[in-house]
Amino acid sequence: MSGWSGGCQCGAVRFHAQSLGRASICHCRMCQKAFGGFYGPYVDANGFAWTRGAPKYFQSSNLIKRGFCGDCGTQLSFESPKWTINIAIGAFDRAAEIVPALQVGMESLLPYVNDLPRLPERPPEQASKMAEFYAALVSYQHPDHDTALWPPQT
Repeated sequence: MSGWSGGCQCGAVRFHAQSLGRASICHCRMCQKAFGGFYGPYVDANGFAWTRGAPKYFQSSNLIKRGFCGDCGTQLSFESPKWTINIAIGAFDRAAEIVPALQVGMESLLPYVNDLPRLPERPPEQASKMAEFYAALVSYQHPDHDTALWPPQT
């Protein structure tokens, strides 16, 4: 299937867009709170449809509702009657291919966000301990591609 697919972490909600428009990062407090992070990364999704399940919604303002998975909580959409639906970049199967072109909501930019690339990485002794942890980890997250059924039938 051509276009752009994605979904939530647990696989209960999946979507497809025929094409994508402008990708942006929003630093406003509503996006920070919706994602539980430093900003909200979104992209305009054209020819959009929910293909498995449907999101639940939170009306975050008089003009915006935000869609999320009711099972796992993954933030999925930013919807307004004024604009094309915006979908969370990280929810796409090929998120690395979606490059933000604009920052908005700069009045709420957290003061340390621009310094994040300068943070140190784990020292080697801690990295090896984490490697052991990750080697034992079994992910129950939906894979980054469409599936006929999820979770898999055993």
